[in-house]
Amino acid sequence: MTEFRDLDELRRTCLDLPGGDTEASTSALTRQATLTKPPGSLGRLEELAVWLARWQGRSIPRLDRVEIVIFAGNHGVAAQGVSPYPPAVTAQMVGNFAAGGAAINQLARIAGAGLRVVPVAGLDPTADITLAPAMTGAAFLSAVSIGFSAIEPGIDLLCLGEMGIGNTTAAAALAAGLFGGDGAAWAGRGTGLDDAGLARKARAIDAALALHAAAQDDPIAVARCLGGYELAAIFGAVLAARLHRIPVLLDGFVCTAAAAPLARLNAGGLDHALVSHRSAEAGHGALAAALGKTPLLDLGMRLGEASGAALAVPILRAACACHAGMASFAEAGVSTAS
Repeated sequence: MTEFRDLDELRRTCLDLPGGDTEASTSALTRQATLTKPPGSLGRLEELAVWLARWQGRSIPRLDRVEIVIFAGNHGVAAQGVSPYPPAVTAQMVGNFAAGGAAINQLARIAGAGLRVVPVAGLDPTADITLAPAMTGAAFLSAVSIGFSAIEPGIDLLCLGEMGIGNTTAAAALAAGLFGGDGAAWAGRGTGLDDAGLARKARAIDAALALHAAAQDDPIAVARCLGGYELAAIFGAVLAARLHRIPVLLDGFVCTAAAAPLARLNAGGLDHALVSHRSAEAGHGALAAALGKTPLLDLGMRLGEASGAALAVPILRAACACHAGMASFAEAGVSTAS
């Protein structure tokens, strides 16, 4: 397993990231201009083909190897009554993934994608973020390293997701710590909180923000103090994907929040990542906007487990098919615009 020795090494890695392949993206743009369609008529499909070309380093992108990786973890803040489900559900759902009974199992099959589930820290809970930092420095680095090592070079597209009771509270606190605002601004109903539960969740976020106010100038410290094991692993996976030049589809609110510290550390840190869908979870739209990302889909989903990312894969497959398979005006003998 790749291990970061200390937080400074991790920070340095985040600040020194490779860019995409401009030659491949320029070639893809040139090809788009020759295809039998009015310029821009395929909208975001054209942008997606060029984006894939840039990060795959080839002018004709392909999606032969698509991987979905779900990281699972538990949260001490669940003791504050921020979820209607008990923490035991995290392990139960990991078992459901393994048995093929979850939504993501069905969606991964439709997407033509491999699926892996990685429990982090043995599913032991983090500390309660209203009382202490979520993780020690060593525990945070271990979780980041687990996510980093889970990503192999050669993947054509990486889809990331999560599972963890209480993790929308951690994600909301993380978003607030990175971009400002209070619990009321970022808290959502998660797995189905009633009004009283939503108020408890907002109070818990505010308490965590107050306790860890000194960390808020450092995105790494924010992730350690306010996040969670599976969020840290997602951060590590996104970082590994960038170093391997693998394009990434982020799932919903939790996954986007987990990746966000990289963008706060490095302005172009998430150029290789797209937000697959706008979650129904309150705050996701604002978080995507803060990152300069326009989600591909908006289906009112808030399931997590990479479900939105998996649903977006066929859209990228369509973009690749059109880019690679369409004839040029010259090949088809079709007149160009005057």
